[in-house]
Parts: sequence; structure tokens; C-alpha cells
Amino acid sequence: MKTTWVITRRELNSYFDSLTAYIMLILFLGFSGLFTWILGNDIFMVGQASLRSFFGVSYWTLFIFIPALTMRLIAEENRSGTIELLLTKPVTDRELVWGKFLAALLLVVVALAFTFPYVITVASIGNLDQGAVFCGYLGLILLSAVYISIGIYASSITGNQIVAFLVAIFIALFFQIVFDVLTRTFSGFAGEVFNFLSVSTHFESMSRGVVDTKDLIYFLSLIVLFMKMAEDSLSKRNS
Repeated sequence: MKTTWVITRRELNSYFDSLTAYIMLILFLGFSGLFTWILGNDIFMVGQASLRSFFGVSYWTLFIFIPALTMRLIAEENRSGTIELLLTKPVTDRELVWGKFLAALLLVVVALAFTFPYVITVASIGNLDQGAVFCGYLGLILLSAVYISIGIYASSITGNQIVAFLVAIFIALFFQIVFDVLTRTFSGFAGEVFNFLSVSTHFESMSRGVVDTKDLIYFLSLIVLFMKMAEDSLSKRNS
């Protein structure tokens, strides 16, 4: 665990030493603020104390931003050859991928923390459902964790950052859109399976203020699956 945390701090510092963290924070806050307060439903005109529009905007914003954030995590190390140097040290593949995972997740949490003024502003309009807000943010964090794990897997199979970005987008597209479309196309057992696989089914449930065990199992299972795939990919490349 200590080694994982060392890698996490190293990666997190690299984000802030470069412009990556600042660009992500500015763009995320810019997009979420623009579509939440100006181009989306005008919360002040509606007069309803709800952050549903913000969660809806962030749902799509993170879908694009996270693959861009994770595309360099391992792909750049593969391209430059530093991955071999790093793994000659007492660092396991598991510690490496989870360290990078936690660094990216912490950056996303920081970005979400900067939106707390949204909560204060909306709460001033009326009685804000605090349970729905908590579950909405929890849903965004779990959603981000899934896409980070997908991004790390994509980054582990190539040395090209653009390829890693496109692979991550392609995989995430199935969970974000394709399974949702297939849910409406098929009925019966197949429809239920695609509905369960669709990330929107579980995120929307949480954004309404409901934390169901099956939603938590869904997110955690995907995270573990793609992190294990990334770990196996590194093991094969270094064997």
C-alpha cells in the first residue's frame, strides 16, 4: 500500500507540475458551469432547488475528459521505455496500475470539489435534497472510477497516447450509449441484460438519490475487471 501511495503522489504531482491538472479543472468547470447555468435549464427561472442538470452535464463531460486524462498514464511510459525501468524497482504491476488509478481519481475528486459553490447557490433557492446531491456526487465519482479503469487498460496496451484515447472512448461508448440503445431495441431477457450493462441505468438511479446494492456492485465490478485487465496486460508485456 505504501508503494501504491508513492506512485499516486508521483502521478498527482506530475499533473500539477504540468498544465494537465489546470487545463482539466478549467475546462471541466467551464463546461459544467456553462451548461448548468446558461445553456441548460435556467435554475433561477425554474426556481427549483435541484442539481440534476449539473449531474447530467457532468455525466457527458467526464465521458470525454477522463480518456484524455488517462491516455498518457501508461502509454507514455511504454513509448519512452521508462516502464521497464520503473518495474525493475520493487514495484508490482498491481501497485503501478492502482497508484496511477488513484492519482487520476483524486484529480477528478478535486475537480468535483470545486463545484461545491454550485450546491451552496442552488441551496439558497429552496430546500435542496441533500440525499440526492450526495448520491449524485457519489455516482459521478463511481462513474469516473469506471472510466479511469477503462482508460488505464487502454493505455496499458499501446505506446501511443492517441490510440489509447480512441480505444478508451470506443470501450466507454458501449457502456455510455450502445447498451442503452440495445436496451430499447431488445425486450425480454436480452433487454434486461443490456439494461443492466448500461451505465446510465445505474447512474440515473443514484442521481435520483437512491443507492442500491446492485448499482454499487455494477460499478465496483467494472473497476476491478478493467484494472485486472490492465495488470494482466502489463504482465504480458513485461514477461
